[in-house]
Amino acid sequence: MFKKVLVANRGEIAVRIIRTLKEMGIQTVAIYSTADKNSLHVQVADEAVCVGGPKPADSYINMKNVISAAVLTGSEAIHPGYGFLSENDLFAEMVGEVGIKWIGPRPETIDLMGNKEHARKEMREAGVPVIPGSLGYIHNVDEAREVANEIGYPVLLKAAAGGGGKGMRFIFKDEELEENFTNAQAEAKLNYGDEHMYIEKVMLDCRHIEMQVIRDQKGNVVCLPERNCSLQRRNQKVMEESPAASVTPAMRADMIEVVTKAVNAIDYENTGTIEFLQDQEGNFYFMEMNTRIQVEHPVTEMVTGLDLVRLQVQVAAGEELPLRQEDVQINGHAVEMRLTAEKPEANFAPSAGKVDFVFLPTGGPGVRIDSALYNGDMIQPFYDSMIAKLIAHDDTREEAIAKLARIVDETSVVGVSTSQNFQLALLEDDGVLNDRFTTKYLEEHFLPGWEASQEKAAEVAE
Repeated sequence: MFKKVLVANRGEIAVRIIRTLKEMGIQTVAIYSTADKNSLHVQVADEAVCVGGPKPADSYINMKNVISAAVLTGSEAIHPGYGFLSENDLFAEMVGEVGIKWIGPRPETIDLMGNKEHARKEMREAGVPVIPGSLGYIHNVDEAREVANEIGYPVLLKAAAGGGGKGMRFIFKDEELEENFTNAQAEAKLNYGDEHMYIEKVMLDCRHIEMQVIRDQKGNVVCLPERNCSLQRRNQKVMEESPAASVTPAMRADMIEVVTKAVNAIDYENTGTIEFLQDQEGNFYFMEMNTRIQVEHPVTEMVTGLDLVRLQVQVAAGEELPLRQEDVQINGHAVEMRLTAEKPEANFAPSAGKVDFVFLPTGGPGVRIDSALYNGDMIQPFYDSMIAKLIAHDDTREEAIAKLARIVDETSVVGVSTSQNFQLALLEDDGVLNDRFTTKYLEEHFLPGWEASQEKAAEVAE
């Protein structure tokens, strides 16, 4: 087992990883930008190294500086968390070249699954159902039009190297194709340095269902209960839950078989998440694979009682998984909300500044708060707006949602704007409460009504 691990991240995920490492008796090293010198992840780590200025390019994604920090502190492994360098195959390769263990899949696997078109090809060959679409890269508008006419509109144009909605466009008719293709390709090149594109058939009224999997170096595979991540805004998840109400035990068994087949086909190592779209008939189609720990991993931990970061570290150290598939049990239901420093009523504009006061209700059974927020903390404008993950667990979905609503209601953050009121309204929505929502529900059904109510409330206040 490692004696010292560097955590190449910041905020709540860095704090969460450091806590598990400490429980395992492993020395921890934090990295930080000059803007983050007083952050909680710096304070809870055994050591901390400044790796550059406030902008991520100068610090958290400065590969040379991060590796130098690991070498100088004698770290034996690097845990990347999620975001930043977590799915950068070049960085993972560089880490290995200096004799440090990467807590994640091999660089070549990250590269393979990070390119969405290559991933689709690999999954097709492994016998995994894949969303209909192009069989290779789309280089120009003419090729895009040919594929779109073949599979039928609407289609989804996506950056092959993308993620998080960048370089992505929904196209509903031929007249929209040329301008959208040009803009999406330019956006892809700007964000990823890669202008390769591909096209998928838009599957309407679908759910976003994903399954976390972990595979050790000896080929043992354990699939964990699926998560429903269908409540999204601009392709960013807003609420996640496990298990998915739309997934029957038979469907789950099929997913486990498919996911196991997929990770064995690419000789996967460590943890990852395979994301599917589920149609109205219950059929699943591969969308992409994330080769890292997920933001929403706490709901999986709540319903299984497992520490996924501990499992990641054990697998990276060469240990066999301490459990088998038959050992995985689903206990109750868990729901997670992402509290963000934003102004939802102002088109979710980011809110930065000093946090004068914060209260996060951590008490009571089945309550979990993952956050790095504290009184006097500074919300920086350079990083993601998520400031806490609020997680509730109970025997049933209804009870878990009611508990989460109570947690959100009790939360108090003074000094910056947050998404709290938006989240409360979402947890009271009939479509959410009755599990009648798909990936477009939030934007097409919930948000228009909520925004109208906010405008009316503002008029009354005036």
